[in-house]
Amino acid sequence: MTGIAMAVSQISVFQENQPGHLKRVLTAFEEAGINVRGYSVSDTGDYGIARFIVDRPDAALEVLRERGYAAKQSGVLCLRLHDKPGELARVMGVIADAGINVLYSYSLISTFIAIHVDDLASAEAALQGQPVDLVSQADVAANL
Repeated sequence: MTGIAMAVSQISVFQENQPGHLKRVLTAFEEAGINVRGYSVSDTGDYGIARFIVDRPDAALEVLRERGYAAKQSGVLCLRLHDKPGELARVMGVIADAGINVLYSYSLISTFIAIHVDDLASAEAALQGQPVDLVSQADVAANL
């Protein structure tokens, strides 16, 4: 973990890019009473990196290591942006103007999530009738 006072702990998990692997990590968190506040998952071919912001990062790292996951903890900055056009561009401009490179970014603390899957229609059909709301582009345009 970095020594930055305002940094938030992020847990990164390296795992095979296979169905069920993300669910097993999330189940481990659930069983340990760890609440996920934000996450990002990206693939690099056969393997992926899942990044989490959780309420108890030390406990999350311990749980993952006990279960044999390759995981690490690092510091990230978290910002609360004003919900208005151009705000994200403004903030990224401040960072760029300071000569700092953004390696990756994701949002957190929301129950709205975006999921990219290999079969969009089948995933949508699987979620029909579940206690979730599918969000349309029109919903996004209307500011949810």
